[in-house]
Amino acid sequence: MESRERNTVSEKIKHDIRLPPDPVVYDAIRTSWKKHSIAEDRHHIEELVTTLTHDCVYEIVGTEHKWIGRDGATRFYKELITAFPDIKFDLQHIVIGPQGVFEEALVTLTHKGPYLGFAPTEHRKKFRIGIYFQQADFFRANGYLLILKPCSLTQTRME
Repeated sequence: MESRERNTVSEKIKHDIRLPPDPVVYDAIRTSWKKHSIAEDRHHIEELVTTLTHDCVYEIVGTEHKWIGRDGATRFYKELITAFPDIKFDLQHIVIGPQGVFEEALVTLTHKGPYLGFAPTEHRKKFRIGIYFQQADFFRANGYLLILKPCSLTQTRME
């Protein structure tokens, strides 16, 4: 990482760590996270996508796989649920603060359909993942299946 990038990251971290707790912000973050999480658990893709901003980006870190915008997010979830129709995120730990939400989930799934060029194996898997939903001016999600890059969630802008 170059010096200028390190300084930018360092300044962002300093900014984030200095964010003061605020009950109104906390409630808004928690409400946005719950709406997104419930829709995801129910596989209600259309409802889930309404929680995302139009410019969201889902990216499986370390790969070339990226889905951009609400249309991309819709494709991401349809591909995921088609390949793993029984996917379940079982919340293990959660932290909510002015920076956003971090959760640890136990994921269980069975590979029933093609996914990212891999043929179905019918194998059942269980693994833990960390999911980060970053709070900015709007709620930003970072998260699922091999950890995704930021994706914004909509919420009412706070004054």
